[in-house]
Amino acid sequence: MKEWKKFFYIVAAFLACFYLPVESIRFNNAIFEALALVKWYAREHVLLCLVPAFFIAGAISVFVSQASVMKYFGAKANKFLSYSVASVSGTILAVCSCTVLPLFSGICKRGAGLGPAVAFLYSGPAINVLAIILTARILGWQLGLARAIGAVVFSVVIGLLMHLIFLKEERARHANGDFNVGEIKETRSLGKTVLYFASMVAFLVFANWGKLLEGDHGIWSIIYQYKWWIVGFSLASLVVMIFKWFKKDELKEWTGATWGFALQILPLLLGGVLVSGFLLGRVGHEGVIPSKFVAMLVGGNSFWANFFSSIVATFMYFATLTEVPILQGLMNSGMGKGPALALLLAGPALSLPSMLVLRSIMGTKKTVIYISLVVVLSTIAGMIFGFIAK
Repeated sequence: MKEWKKFFYIVAAFLACFYLPVESIRFNNAIFEALALVKWYAREHVLLCLVPAFFIAGAISVFVSQASVMKYFGAKANKFLSYSVASVSGTILAVCSCTVLPLFSGICKRGAGLGPAVAFLYSGPAINVLAIILTARILGWQLGLARAIGAVVFSVVIGLLMHLIFLKEERARHANGDFNVGEIKETRSLGKTVLYFASMVAFLVFANWGKLLEGDHGIWSIIYQYKWWIVGFSLASLVVMIFKWFKKDELKEWTGATWGFALQILPLLLGGVLVSGFLLGRVGHEGVIPSKFVAMLVGGNSFWANFFSSIVATFMYFATLTEVPILQGLMNSGMGKGPALALLLAGPALSLPSMLVLRSIMGTKKTVIYISLVVVLSTIAGMIFGFIAK
């Protein structure tokens, strides 16, 4: 049987090579878009987004005690507190669907319950204050408000549903796992730990702080003007804290955990970005799937339009804030308001690269159910909003 499988793979590879459409302009453009997107991703997101996120995730797995994680996100933690904290986490972390993955993996390894962890996973990229403000400014306050409400509600609902669906498995996991720890004496005070993590989070947030609109002189634009001063101060503070408060063995363990997250996540992300670029291209550029087909299929407010919008959004990669100009172009091409909201609720929280990584963290079954919940709820929310916003 194994030999037949090998034979099948060889034949399939040969046929793929034999019929490779290298003479097709669209195929060649799609290859270029895949390479261009992965180059852009490497330049714009790896150093300032993923690398800081890996270090934060490594710090969570090493320096945050299980007792602390269990207190807020554990299976026996206060549910109202757990989901409240998780559902608004995105207001602090302006991250994309890929940058949140190492953070999600970090709290899972420290014993966080599946429900609160998934709520955090969804809310991290979905409830981005800057993105919601930009949505309201460019696409209208109704869509901005609907996105904000939908993202908060979705994070709680999806987290609770994942908890209930895998309740038996979660109980067994926490019963068999070494998660029933008591209060652990910390090597550093709570204030030092908070400052240490705050400096890393500040670096991640402000290093990726984007410019809003031309002529905008509000608080967000002012922060943008001075963001590198804030980043520099955060980095300098972090270096001082590392030398003063940490031992050599602790730093070695931290960098080891960070490297482990990078090895697990980065190859899958870059591979997923390549495939995403090949299929759908970049902003303003087409991949192998023509954008006119997408715009043609998401007009109006039918079930199919909302469902298709949600499905496409889950496979597309949206860097932080880029979903707004993409959506503006689609709406100008005839996209309905309902499908637009469905895309905003499904797109930033998921992407093909993030799905590949999630499968390695949660397993196939949990990943498929999580994706299905996002798609179904986004479709329903889009249909309701489309009906109200007629």
